[in-house]
Amino acid sequence: MNTAKKMAITYFQTRLTICFNSSQIVKNTTVKNSFLLKRAAQLALMLAIAGCASIPPDQNLFPQKDIASAQLASDIKLASEGWPDKQWWMQYGDAQLNRLIAQALTNSPSLGTTAARIGSANAALKINSADLAPEINFNGQETRQRYSSNGLFPKPIGGSYYTETILQVQARYDFDWWGKHRAQIVAAVGEVNARRADYAQAELTLATAITQSYFNLQSQWALLASMQKSVAKQSDIVADKAKRVQHGLATADDQRMADAELSRMNGQIAQIEAQIGGEREALRALIGGDSTALADLKPQELHDISHALPAKLGMDLLARRPDLQASRWRVEASLSRVEASQAAFYPDINLTGSLGLDSLSLDDLLKFASRTLYIGPTISLPLFDSERIQAQLGASRSQRNEVIADYNQSVFIAVRDVAQQAINVRGIDSKLQQQQKIVQTNAEMLRSAQAKLKRGLAERGTVISAELALLRQQDDMLQLKNQQLQAEVSLIKALGGGYLADPVMLNTNFHQQAAQSH
Repeated sequence: MNTAKKMAITYFQTRLTICFNSSQIVKNTTVKNSFLLKRAAQLALMLAIAGCASIPPDQNLFPQKDIASAQLASDIKLASEGWPDKQWWMQYGDAQLNRLIAQALTNSPSLGTTAARIGSANAALKINSADLAPEINFNGQETRQRYSSNGLFPKPIGGSYYTETILQVQARYDFDWWGKHRAQIVAAVGEVNARRADYAQAELTLATAITQSYFNLQSQWALLASMQKSVAKQSDIVADKAKRVQHGLATADDQRMADAELSRMNGQIAQIEAQIGGEREALRALIGGDSTALADLKPQELHDISHALPAKLGMDLLARRPDLQASRWRVEASLSRVEASQAAFYPDINLTGSLGLDSLSLDDLLKFASRTLYIGPTISLPLFDSERIQAQLGASRSQRNEVIADYNQSVFIAVRDVAQQAINVRGIDSKLQQQQKIVQTNAEMLRSAQAKLKRGLAERGTVISAELALLRQQDDMLQLKNQQLQAEVSLIKALGGGYLADPVMLNTNFHQQAAQSH
């Protein structure tokens, strides 16, 4: 087959691969054929370049939300300013809570799942990094073949059997001129960092869930103790009503009403005990199913702490919210994937070579004359597969837009969460102030009833009723304090729970990267 036919067939292949081996050209061709081959190669290169697919313009790039402008409304403020500490739960001074969180952060199955995802991302990074290194393989082959008497080779080769043994070391190196592999590595690094931020978010979610469950348990224990006091007081009222009925000073209906109230209180105790059991099971699941960790839990007084809210959010919120960092890194990764897809439109230049031994006789295999050597560049250019690579680029751009949209939504949700939780904390603080006044009023009424009882101006039942009224208001205060603690922990979670990303990472401008990727 002449050179022109060879070049025509090569051109109409989907990929044009041109291999240069100067030693074989000098050895096996004449000067005239060499000149024709060079001209044909030049022609093929021009045709290939002309046939390369062009990169379609990126006209649907989603705008990146500027988090620097994300701020709270001017009227949302708390008494103190600041961000949560890394171990924010320590501020409550509760050794039991500290122990539960420490155990959960070590043994929780949910964190194990997230850690496994980090391992998968690291494995993908190693795979992509390996593409930049030379590929070296060793091949050994032995074949026995009978050559046709009527084939290409005449006798004595034709019609004979030959055994060929090949030992060969092959090497291949991709120069990555257009940065395809480097972009894939950057994308893999972004995914690793995103998974690490996911792990920090999982830790934050776990710690806040344990804290809120623990506060619920302590609140239920405090309510149970208070309700038991109320039952004792109500039992005194029932006994007092029974005596008064005997002396004709009260009706049977008065006693029945007192009995009904006592039954209602006992029902509340049963409900609280059931809630305590459920909360203990929730805690046990959160710390990894270890029942022994809950065996020594005891009721503790819930302490008040000062609430803090930063004066400004902006970039600080991005640095301190692990979920925002995860979204940000996924945007980084998607931009790099777009770059890798665009690199497929350019020629791919590789260097391949081999060194080995080849012999038709096993006895001659290790002789110097059996050596083989090959080295040469390989150039691959995209010609008529533009639809495929354009589709791949379109998919990468669509995924980029998707993660940018997710990031924009995450920023909106983060600012909204901080605002809502801060308003909730402030509202509960106001309720607590009003409730404190109600408790003080009921305490004064109890003291007044006790003073009248001492002077004989009031009955004992009046004092007991005042005591019950004060206990009910104190119960309401306990519930409000628990709501305050729950809202406070939710605010801490909304502020990132003490997480702090590397400030250097915050200098990335997504708009500039997207523009460069075009």
